[in-house]
Amino acid sequence: MTWYVLTIIGTIAFALSGAIVAMEEEYDVFGVVVLAMVTAFGGGLLRNLMIGLPVSDIWNQGALFNVALASALILILLPTRWIHHWLRFANMFDALGLSAFTIQGALYAASMKYPVGMVVVAAVITGIGGGVIRDVLAGRKPIVLRAEVYALWAMVAGAAIGFHVVNPSRSWQLYALLLVVFTLRMLSLAFGWHVPRRRFRAVPVPSGEEDAMPPSVP
Repeated sequence: MTWYVLTIIGTIAFALSGAIVAMEEEYDVFGVVVLAMVTAFGGGLLRNLMIGLPVSDIWNQGALFNVALASALILILLPTRWIHHWLRFANMFDALGLSAFTIQGALYAASMKYPVGMVVVAAVITGIGGGVIRDVLAGRKPIVLRAEVYALWAMVAGAAIGFHVVNPSRSWQLYALLLVVFTLRMLSLAFGWHVPRRRFRAVPVPSGEEDAMPPSVP
């Protein structure tokens, strides 16, 4: 039951996140629905590819497809002033989807007796995969590649389940982990936490030197 609840939470949150991004980019209704569905199910699809599960399993989630579609359609039908109000919560929906899908992906890998490393990978892929596909289709730099801490919190959740810090049979521990990951993600946004970066800018070659460069050898 806990697993299913986490899946529903993540599906709704990521579907709304994808729909909001599509509206911000002024996509049509079809584009809004497509981006919502891709965001909600892209991470699970990539996870199945990574850990060797049948990709066709994703099509057996008819109820979740209906949940994602209904979430997108409700957002489409809302009055414009309500949509502008909900746009303020785009990051919150994304953080909630990250938290729920990260735990769901880790539970999936742990139930199949994979080692800790694979549990962490499954958690990260499930948590960030849909958001990465969403941002690429929307022509944005994926959040996971930005300065704010994002994928690290997915790794933390995966490690907590992989190392049995959190007991999957205790529902309250899973919900507590959900709250912890969600809070850490929102705090990283509020305070601008980021992982170290290294900048590199290519030095432009002056036109004269460029003309003097020898031709490349075929």
